[in-house]
Amino acid sequence: MTFPGGRRALTAVVALVLVVVGCLAWALWPSGKPVRGQDTAISVVDGPADDQRVTLDATFFPPATGGKAPAVLLAHGFGGSKQSVRDLAVRLAGRGYAVLTWSARGFGRSTGEIALNSPDYEVKDVRQLVDWLAKRPEVRLDGAGDPRVGIAGGSYGGAIALMTAAYDSRIDAIAPEITWNDLADALFPDAGGNGPINGVFKKMWAGIFFSSGGSGLAPDGGLDAQGLAGLSGPSGPAQALTPQQVQCGRFLPAICDMYQTVASTGRATPEAINLLRRSSPSSVPDKIRIPTLLIQGQRDSLFPLGHADANARQIAATGAPVEVAWINGGHDGGDNEPDWVFDRTADWFDRWLKNGPGSTATGTGTSANAGAGTGTGTGTGTASTRTAGAAAGAAAFTVSRDGGRDPGTRQTVLVHATANGYPGLSGTTRTTVRLSGPEQQIANPPGGSPASISSVPGFGSLLRSGGGLGVSLDIPGQAAAFESAPLTAPAHVTGSPTVQVKVYGTGEATLFAKLYDSSGGPVAVLPSSLVAPFRVTATEEGTPVTVTLPAIDRTFDAGHRMRVVISATDLGFSTPATPAVYRIGLASPELTVPADPALVTPATGPAWWTWALPLAATLAAAVLVLTRRARPARSTADRPDLADVPLVITGLGKRYSNGEKAVDDLSFRVERGQVLGLLGPNGAGKTTTMRMLMGLILPDEGEIRIFGHPVVPGAPVLSRLGSFVEGPGFLPHLSGRANLELYWQATGRPAEDAHLEEALEIAGLGAALERAVRTYSQGMRQRLAIAQAMLGLPDLLVLDEPTNGLDPPQIAEMRKVLKAYAQGGRTVIVSSHLLGEVEQTCSHVVVMHRGRLVSEGPVDGLLGASASSNGSGHRLEDVFLDLIGESR
Repeated sequence: MTFPGGRRALTAVVALVLVVVGCLAWALWPSGKPVRGQDTAISVVDGPADDQRVTLDATFFPPATGGKAPAVLLAHGFGGSKQSVRDLAVRLAGRGYAVLTWSARGFGRSTGEIALNSPDYEVKDVRQLVDWLAKRPEVRLDGAGDPRVGIAGGSYGGAIALMTAAYDSRIDAIAPEITWNDLADALFPDAGGNGPINGVFKKMWAGIFFSSGGSGLAPDGGLDAQGLAGLSGPSGPAQALTPQQVQCGRFLPAICDMYQTVASTGRATPEAINLLRRSSPSSVPDKIRIPTLLIQGQRDSLFPLGHADANARQIAATGAPVEVAWINGGHDGGDNEPDWVFDRTADWFDRWLKNGPGSTATGTGTSANAGAGTGTGTGTGTASTRTAGAAAGAAAFTVSRDGGRDPGTRQTVLVHATANGYPGLSGTTRTTVRLSGPEQQIANPPGGSPASISSVPGFGSLLRSGGGLGVSLDIPGQAAAFESAPLTAPAHVTGSPTVQVKVYGTGEATLFAKLYDSSGGPVAVLPSSLVAPFRVTATEEGTPVTVTLPAIDRTFDAGHRMRVVISATDLGFSTPATPAVYRIGLASPELTVPADPALVTPATGPAWWTWALPLAATLAAAVLVLTRRARPARSTADRPDLADVPLVITGLGKRYSNGEKAVDDLSFRVERGQVLGLLGPNGAGKTTTMRMLMGLILPDEGEIRIFGHPVVPGAPVLSRLGSFVEGPGFLPHLSGRANLELYWQATGRPAEDAHLEEALEIAGLGAALERAVRTYSQGMRQRLAIAQAMLGLPDLLVLDEPTNGLDPPQIAEMRKVLKAYAQGGRTVIVSSHLLGEVEQTCSHVVVMHRGRLVSEGPVDGLLGASASSNGSGHRLEDVFLDLIGESR
């Protein structure tokens, strides 16, 4: 049996059937089980005396894979609620986890008051959520009352992951993000090493932090619609706010009173330090002994990289596996890389909850942190995944870096440099860069205003700014600067540089240190808009102090300078109101710069398709060349006998890809002084002929000669031809004059040969020549294109539909121009569908139909022959119709 159409047709049908079957299979194949959350209210008991009852608004997401699965507690950021992490919960459930989200006490529709992740309140709440999970049939257990469970969350949610891990031995792995180690240090930082009790109050961040407590304003996640509604509890209308709630939202009264005190004085108190530290991982230095993935933001002036470093050192000291990642974003905006963070977190849980050592439903033995916690949890801590030491080959340190811009979208591409060991903020190598600069006086103005700006705290996140605001400004007279010489080679900084300065004066000075990247111009870049505040008691002899600058990951390019600035004010911090003047000098000229050469950045070359596509095109071209049908040899020799003939076309032929002829055995000749009209209906082959005439495409048969020279791509004789085919093309933002000048420059010919003014006079655009082309009408563009074709006053001018877009007066003017141009001894070929205009403009015509020559000769001769043969009218339109009719 023979298939109709032969083997090729059979192959095409089989391929089509396979494509259709594949599409149907893809469309009809059953997708994974849909993930649906189950809302629930969970009652817990907390407080120092276990006498407070709180209802937590929660949602449970069963694993989409069914059966028993490890669980993940997913905590939200400050000011958010369980709705803030719903999408992440759905994705984790789809990956095979049982996920529980909840609104922390004091947020959303949960009752209670905010206690800053206190062990007496929020930690006890989460331990009871673990109890709740242990009773769910979907959750895998390591022992009675001990579920296989991990905790993830950002900022406030990251801190509760760390704190719960310290107080509940049943937690198996955690992945906290952009969170704190010491909340006291976060709000009262001191880069001089004196600790929070002498730290500088971070007033703007603290104001945002405390004013957003239950008010619906979320520095971690934008605006939460449930924030205000939650003041009334899980249901019912909102009640009138108390004065305390107006001042501090839903914070515990003790926390509100603490904030009121420190905000009024700008100084930490021992009571405030103790309260903040009790809600910090720094208070439990030896109790977090489980696998921990720490993800911290490089653009974060609230919880900078130093907090992740402190957590990493603290947890690693217990022997627990720790990995650290520095992402591009943070509380100050940037790209928080949500997809990468999710994948990294899910992989971490896959490793330690699903696939970790001893990952069986019921483990035995004692957890590494068993017995560390107190409170209401009942777990025994038997999960054998709690082991020390990371798996071999895992990257312990990852840094997000700028990989340039995507050539298609022009968006910044982030790449991830990795190393097998975390170097800390001091790096694995340290170099010194020499600074110079005299001692300089700086002033703290009365009231501390106006103040220098390092960043506008929180605005990058609150306004959903992708790159943060990036504002930095040093007020003249308030800042001393010390700068290096231009770098002779690029210098990569990974960690916290240090510098030694001397402060001269009397009394306590509040100062702010910054490291700028200066390219030598007036504007320098402050990496991630970070600043290091410190306090020092100034003396007339000069008080030396070693300042630890903010941790960064940045390449300082060769030729750039490192600039250290010491300022007396900063908008984000509390500064003394009393005016003072200090003198700042270098105690040592050396800036110590840390680095980690072990970090390996993946190649950032072009995507695979940028080289694969040209290669494929080259191969395809080679195949076409090797398999193309043979063409008859053409003569490449010049014809001196045709040196004065503008155009001779002989036996010209061109086929479409399907074999049909676009031009078939076309021959005609054009002499000097003629205006030749190339006529024919659509599809007659006129434009194809013109394209071959200009050397844009090669004929399959025959030849074209201009002044005796054969036409081939790039032939020198083409410089004697001016053309306008298939519409004008100009740079829209340039003026008409600039477009013509740029076009002529591209030819490489002398400017005086352009005869630009003559061409511009032909265009007749007047003052419009100085306007951008994007403002031109179609007719104006057409006239400019014709002027471009006439640049250099070519001997042969070829115009395709030159009167398109012109009004009748402009057409009449164009008629005069073309006739005058030919009368000067040159030749014009025009293609047009306006037969009346051709009759008035052209001296000769060539009529084509279906690629073949129908007739040629002088216009008068054609009209006269038609009149004598049939006695009808003498219009070219009638003659044209007669000729086309005869050729059918």
